[in-house]
Amino acid sequence: METTGMSPPEAEVIEVGYCDLIGQGDDPTSWAVGKPVSWLCGVESVPPETRAVHHIRADEVAGLPAFADTRSRLFEGDPALSAIVAHNLDFEDRFLGEHGALPICTLKAALRVWPDAPSHSNSVLRYWLEDQGLLSLDHDTAMPPHRAGPDAYVTAHILKALLAAGATGREMIAWTQEPRLLPTCPIGKFRGQKWADVEAGFLNWMLAQASMEEDLKWNARRELERRRSQ
Repeated sequence: METTGMSPPEAEVIEVGYCDLIGQGDDPTSWAVGKPVSWLCGVESVPPETRAVHHIRADEVAGLPAFADTRSRLFEGDPALSAIVAHNLDFEDRFLGEHGALPICTLKAALRVWPDAPSHSNSVLRYWLEDQGLLSLDHDTAMPPHRAGPDAYVTAHILKALLAAGATGREMIAWTQEPRLLPTCPIGKFRGQKWADVEAGFLNWMLAQASMEEDLKWNARRELERRRSQ
């Protein structure tokens, strides 16, 4: 999804895109990426700071149906939807609402399967996996970035690569229920260092900060528990 901001109801969905990843026959290791589908949604206004990311203008969406009126298109079609997948699914879920489909976050899965990737953003993973021969897609279809259709197309290929790397659907669904497993500490004097190398005092300090992001606290707590179990 492309949106006019970070959180509803102030922010609205301005573009939706999806791209099917479909199993091929009886072979559980064979997957085909479909063609991306996307559509624009009517919104009240488009702030310049978000327009600078996706470059969708207010006059392009004036008079179009809102996302709420077109949401059902995500759940139609053949074959039937078995899972809904996004790169940083927590963000899409803010706007998508209840859907009942199995959830997979390719960002959380990629952090576990490829902890040494230079970055875990959609675009960096695309090129990093491509350089290693683990991903192959049509460049023109994947462009431009920060548009719903092309980004969904890239995410479908990342999901395909995760499955090829041995991650199962059940594993990825379970990982999606948990916070992000960060390979290194992203803050303070231990930024970039593996959690095993972060001083216990710093980990406890993180847990004591009321404003600390919950995902970071979870990683700090996980490391402290690992040390206590040794």
